[in-house]
Amino acid sequence: MPKIKTNRGAAKRFSKTGTGKIKRRQSFKNHILTKKSAKRKRHLRGVELIAKADEAAIKKLLPAL
Repeated sequence: MPKIKTNRGAAKRFSKTGTGKIKRRQSFKNHILTKKSAKRKRHLRGVELIAKADEAAIKKLLPAL
């Protein structure tokens, strides 16, 4: 049986924390930033953990994570 390949797009977007949870970047902070307030951009800065409902799908895309 062949090895399961890692989805490279997902590998660039998600990483694992020390406790095994999967973290992601906030969306809406790539372009058209001039109309967004400083407060809004500041709150988009950090990382979030993925939702519990999405965890199984992400783990399927990233078998080596």
